[in-house]
Amino acid sequence: MKYVIVESGGKQFRAVEGGTIEVDRLPVESGAKVKLEQVLLLADGENITIGTPLVKNIPVWTTVVEHFKGPKVNIFNYSPKKRIRVKIGHRQNYTRLFVEQIGGSELVKKEPVKVEKAVEVKAEKTAPKAKAEKAEKPIKAGPKAETPSSKGASSPKKTATPKGKKPAAKALAKAKTKPSTRKTTASKAEPKKSPKGTLSPKGKAAPKKPAAK
Repeated sequence: MKYVIVESGGKQFRAVEGGTIEVDRLPVESGAKVKLEQVLLLADGENITIGTPLVKNIPVWTTVVEHFKGPKVNIFNYSPKKRIRVKIGHRQNYTRLFVEQIGGSELVKKEPVKVEKAVEVKAEKTAPKAKAEKAEKPIKAGPKAETPSSKGASSPKKTATPKGKKPAAKALAKAKTKPSTRKTTASKAEPKKSPKGTLSPKGKAAPKKPAAK
């Protein structure tokens, strides 16, 4: 495994090809190329090279990924018995670098590897003909259950008397003695006769005729 110890902003970082490092913010835009030349140590498998103080001709080629802020740090100063309380918050700015290459006089451009996705074609399973025919046949509905409304719902209910028993004599007597419910029409009142026996068409007495002289 090949890695280096590189210095940036007075801090040391371990950089590996294909990895990222987080250094103090650099005055560059995201996507720009940055060349780090302060390499203190180079390790390539069992071979380790220590710089005096730097390893020459072994630069680190990086690309700026993004700028971001670190976690918030609270600074609280106070003096007891003097009512002095000072609270300060701080967030450090960082730059994330992607390590593309270690060493070399120039950055070698690597073509991106195209990965072709294999398209799997699933064969359609054909069901046997017998099963298909069964599925196509319609299902016959059974006989409809007769509802109570269809069985003479309009006919009145008949109360059956138990076998071997006759209706009570009292019930028969009551049925005979019940008065008829038919309404009798009252006869029209006959017109009253006048004392002389003469009647007008409407039942009134006729006027008297004057006596002949």
